[in-house]
Amino acid sequence: MERRSIVDLACANVADPAHALRLEDECRGRIAEYEPHVHAFITIVDEQARLAPVRETNSGRLRGIPIAVKDNICTRGIRTTAGSRALETYVPPYDATAVELLEAAGAVIVGKTNLDEFAMGSSTEFSFFGPTHNPHKLDRVPGGSSGGSAAAVAAGFVVAALGSDTGGSVRQPAAHCGVVGVKPTYGAVSRYGLIAYASSLDQIGVITRSVLDAAVVTEVISGHDSRDSTSAQRAMPNLVAACEREAPGLRVGVVREMLAEGVEPAVRRAVFDAAESLRSAGAAVTEVNLRSLDHALSSYYLIAMAEASSNLARYDGLRYGVRSDRTTATEMMTATRTESFGEEVKRRIVLGTFVLSAGYHDKYYAKAQRVRTLVIRDFKEAFSKVDVLLGPTSPRTAFPIGELIDDPVELYLTDICTVAANLAGSPASSVPWGCDNDGLPIGVQVVAAPFREDALFTASAALERLAPAIQSPTLE
Repeated sequence: MERRSIVDLACANVADPAHALRLEDECRGRIAEYEPHVHAFITIVDEQARLAPVRETNSGRLRGIPIAVKDNICTRGIRTTAGSRALETYVPPYDATAVELLEAAGAVIVGKTNLDEFAMGSSTEFSFFGPTHNPHKLDRVPGGSSGGSAAAVAAGFVVAALGSDTGGSVRQPAAHCGVVGVKPTYGAVSRYGLIAYASSLDQIGVITRSVLDAAVVTEVISGHDSRDSTSAQRAMPNLVAACEREAPGLRVGVVREMLAEGVEPAVRRAVFDAAESLRSAGAAVTEVNLRSLDHALSSYYLIAMAEASSNLARYDGLRYGVRSDRTTATEMMTATRTESFGEEVKRRIVLGTFVLSAGYHDKYYAKAQRVRTLVIRDFKEAFSKVDVLLGPTSPRTAFPIGELIDDPVELYLTDICTVAANLAGSPASSVPWGCDNDGLPIGVQVVAAPFREDALFTASAALERLAPAIQSPTLE
């Protein structure tokens, strides 16, 4: 696939409609050849009537750009499963706001990508439709839960993809697949049409081949939406301009707690190399402490599971989705939920229901919320001294498929570097920074203060300009 930026590709598509068709044909050709090995998609969109108005659009920032959408984001007339048997045949009658904005800008939706069921996972192994494979090494996980979106971009199936990020689910798979992942500030992008996992943490984000591409797509999908009560009434800054700024004047804080025991040596070296490269480019680099991060992962999982148990109560077989045939309503609902949910989703529902139950709410859920407040305070204090925080995206590179599937605690620990940004509502990105000794990509994470996407993209673009090259996947 052409490696030009989205800006250049869209301009070429506007100037020459045949170029847009060639670009889409190239993407579909790669999907036809390599998708059986990668399994990035749950549904591939045929060239159907709903795309005709998009192709006839003569302008638009994303004119003719092939984009994939994570399959927990609603698409009118196209199956949206959330990777679950519970929604195996569900076809939404409406588009998510982010999808509306993409298509209004001229993008072409080519497919719905695989994910951990209801976005609950960090490896894209917990999908009813089977696991996704990392394009860099097909026996490795792509990360999760937006593993299908990250793999689709890395494999050249699409130019960009939407994902969702509840505790790192855009950034972590982007790191494992050697692409760029951005989670905007909570409320900056409408969640209308996003199938809820943990409503106070969920955020739609983007996965692209470059920081500039991420800036363009993020600008397109951002903005206030009256249909989302958590949507912020704040305009997104000019992110493309932010990408053009240089490192001098940028204040960077390397988070000591993110480099503690458990982080692989290659990942730790990558973060220090990135910090030193920024220093050499003129940025002011210091170390910062965020002591509450030691408790952030526990707080995150208590809050996320509690909210999941509440959100998933709606899948009862009565209104939509799969329904089991039983004599009574109680038997029907029990059988429907038992048969429709995978083991990881059931685990999180049970744990979430427990922490919300009488006698345990204050002991667990309320305490987790107090820790969340401490995380927010620590971030606020840090951002009074620095513009961005720097650390690893994941403590390790992509691990073999099946290695951690029976060890949920070890799998949850792979989120240890990313969850704090969700608890604080901060924007965060993952930028590729070289590979480990096995040739597996490493991601460096940048975090900024809420609604400071300008600082986030300035730092991310500076990192990208300084980063070691990563080879494109051969898929052989």
